[in-house]
Amino acid sequence: MKLQGYIEFTITERSPEMVVSEMPVQPGIKNPFGVVQAGAILWFADVTASVLILGPVEAAEGMKGFPLAITLNANFLGNQREGSFKAVASFVKRGRTVSVVRTVVYGASEKLIADVTTSHVLAK
Repeated sequence: MKLQGYIEFTITERSPEMVVSEMPVQPGIKNPFGVVQAGAILWFADVTASVLILGPVEAAEGMKGFPLAITLNANFLGNQREGSFKAVASFVKRGRTVSVVRTVVYGASEKLIADVTTSHVLAK
């Protein structure tokens, strides 16, 4: 059995204290039940958090200082079959080596989809 997925998202707001992004719900990220697979939601939150930690720096393969996730704590509280998700990432703690970010994922009508806290260490 071969399965294929595709995740797409857009950064809609970026400041030193907060990043907001949007991800459309599309067939390649849905589970057999017809809602978005939890891993796609977690990936979306984690990448949004990484963009926050990077600040104005653009990610590049093999770069030094990329924020590698070392812990992920996710509470999945809802889901949906269509539309889009919005992720809002903000710092809990911004550190020189380790940073902690809270990313809240919302669905239609600001429905709470996930509350994700991630810790990141800067790659050397």
